[in-house]
Amino acid sequence: VRTLPTPRQGDLFICLFQVVHAHKPHFMALHCQEFGGKNYEASMSHVDKFVKELLSSDAMKDYNRARVYLDENYKSQEHFTALGSFYFLHESLKNIYQFDFKAKKYKKVTGKEIYSDTLESTPMLEKEKFPQDYFPECKWSRKGFIRTRWCITDCAFDLVNIHLFHDASNLIAWETSPSVYSGIRHKALGYVLDRIIDQRFEKVSYFVFGDFNFRLDAKAVVETLCAKATMQTIRAADTNEVVKLIFRESDNDRKVMLQLEKKLFDYFNQDVFRDNNGTALLEFDRELSVFKDRLYELDISFPPSYPYSEDSSQGKQYMNTRCPAWCDRILMSHSAKELILKCCTGMYSTGRLCLP
Repeated sequence: VRTLPTPRQGDLFICLFQVVHAHKPHFMALHCQEFGGKNYEASMSHVDKFVKELLSSDAMKDYNRARVYLDENYKSQEHFTALGSFYFLHESLKNIYQFDFKAKKYKKVTGKEIYSDTLESTPMLEKEKFPQDYFPECKWSRKGFIRTRWCITDCAFDLVNIHLFHDASNLIAWETSPSVYSGIRHKALGYVLDRIIDQRFEKVSYFVFGDFNFRLDAKAVVETLCAKATMQTIRAADTNEVVKLIFRESDNDRKVMLQLEKKLFDYFNQDVFRDNNGTALLEFDRELSVFKDRLYELDISFPPSYPYSEDSSQGKQYMNTRCPAWCDRILMSHSAKELILKCCTGMYSTGRLCLP
C-alpha cells in the first residue's frame, strides 16, 4: 500500500511510472479527485488525451486489462463529483472479476474500457454525490464517492474513491478544538461507511482512499507552535469581525511567527512540517480516531500531502494558505487489514494523484 504526493501535471506520468517500476504491482488502483483540475470547464477537454496516453504508454504495456471511470459531466450540478478511478490488471493475473451492482453478480474482466461523462448508468460502480440536504451547513460542492467491487482468486473487496469536505476558513478552524469542519467530515465519512456495509449487498473487506481533507487540530497546533508568542487581533473596521491574527515572539525584536487569516496560514519555518516527515505533528492528526473501531491505517511515513505549491519552480514548498496536513489517506476495514498483512493478494493501491 503506497500513498503518493500530489504531482503537477507534467510530473504525473513520471511519478506513477516510478511506482510501477519499483513495486511491480499486479493489481493497481489509482483514485483521483478534482479530475480535470479545479478549472475543469476549461481543461476537461484535455482529459481524453491524458487517459489514452496513460493506457498506451510503454510503462503500462504489461497491464492488458484496465477500467477507467471518469466523472466528466460537469454540466450536471446534481451529480458532478469530478472523481476519477483507474484500475490496471497485470497480464499475469488470471480470472479477475468485477461486480455488477445492478445484476448483483461478478463478471470477468477482459480488455480495456473507459467510462466517462455520466456514470449514473454504469452498473459496474456506485457513485454518489453527498446529498445537499444531508449537509445543509456546507456549500454544495463536488464532494462524493465512487465504489467498485473486485474478486481476485476468490478474494472479494471494495475500493472506494472518496472526497470529503475541506476547511473553509483558517480562523473558524482555529476557534474550537476539534473544529466544526472535522465534525462535517466525520458525518460524511460515516455516511459512506454505512452505505458500503448496508444490507443491499454481501459484506466484503473494503479500502477507502482519496482526499479525506483531514486536518491537524488547528487550535492545538497554533498553541504549540506559538507557545511563547503574543497574539495580536485585527478586526474589520465596519463589522468588528476578526480578519487576522498575528503571533509574535515575546523577545527577538518581536519577530512574526505566524499570520492567520481566512485563507492564510503563514508560519515562518516550514521545515517543521517536513523534518522527519512531519512526525512531530502526528499527535495533532486526530480526525481518524473517531473511526478507530471501523477503520485501520498503516503507519504514516510521508510528510503532509497538502497544500503543496502549484508553482512548479517551488519544488516541495507548501503554499501559505492552510496548515500542512495529511489530507490524502488509505484507510481500510479491519478485515482488509488482515488481507494486507498476510499479503494474500499481492495487491498494491496508490493514493491520490490529482491533476492541479
